Amino acid sequence: MRKLFPDYILIFLKGIAMGAADVVPGVSGGTIAFISGIYQELINSINRINLDVFKNLKKNELKATWASINGNFLLALVCGIGVSVLTFSKIIMHLLETQPILVWSFFFGLVLASIVFIWKEITHWTPKSIISLLIGILLSYYITIAEPAHSPDSYWFLFLSGFIAIIAMILPGVSGAFILLLMGSYQTVIGTINQLREGITQMNFEILGDALLKLGTIALGALLGLKLFSRLLTWMFTHHKNTTLALLIGFMIGSLNKIWPWKEILKTRVNSHGETVPFLEKSILPTDFSGEPKIFLAVIMLLIGFFLIFGLEKFATRLGKN
Repeated sequence: MRKLFPDYILIFLKGIAMGAADVVPGVSGGTIAFISGIYQELINSINRINLDVFKNLKKNELKATWASINGNFLLALVCGIGVSVLTFSKIIMHLLETQPILVWSFFFGLVLASIVFIWKEITHWTPKSIISLLIGILLSYYITIAEPAHSPDSYWFLFLSGFIAIIAMILPGVSGAFILLLMGSYQTVIGTINQLREGITQMNFEILGDALLKLGTIALGALLGLKLFSRLLTWMFTHHKNTTLALLIGFMIGSLNKIWPWKEILKTRVNSHGETVPFLEKSILPTDFSGEPKIFLAVIMLLIGFFLIFGLEKFATRLGKN
């Protein structure tokens, strides 16, 4: 039986890590969930939430109903994700603006180690698994080189963005934030989160109301996408685990192109603050980089990210034995 400390505190911290990953285009919160050992529990818990739960709420006590959906686990995780998105999004975006090579190198190491970690989970390879791996690589790589759309902010499009992005967010190797960028909604979503923070700190109910309406629309789409896709993922893991894992590894391998630290800017865009930022980039060799490549520091950050994953794995294994 889980206790508040350290079990749910640890789940809360994993939620913080997932939230931090989800706000960065190219990094997947699903990857963090997988390597930290809570991925399947997350999918199974989401899948337990259905209409029958609410129907049985009248028959059962609230405590029993809450336990049936693994409510404590979901609450701790969602609180961690929420705190992370609201507090760390600005820090991460600031680091990406000031130290992009070092940050992307760290994320590159995280994903490389995640590939190795999940690869070990596959018990045997079949032609179907290999085909799934190749499909995942090609699809994910294509997403990284596709040109993002312009930013629409209509409510129906925000609903659709939430629906599609949440599916990407719970898939290891696929970045929900990058999907939002491809759809043209990333700027709107991040701006709305900052608007919510501004409305709360300034107690401006007009700003707060507008932000809540937009985020509510996104959340409705996300909840629908999460519920529909979690059922599919549960079925895939139950009946075709090796094939599913191979597909996820393919997604991760393909996504490495997006988080390669050294880029050449092909196109720019103007963000919500009127600043010119990269819009379309391509990966290049460090020797072809126009600025200071920081190769030594980049390798250090990559190794830190790589071994951090195996540190988390050992820590999670040790906790499981206690």
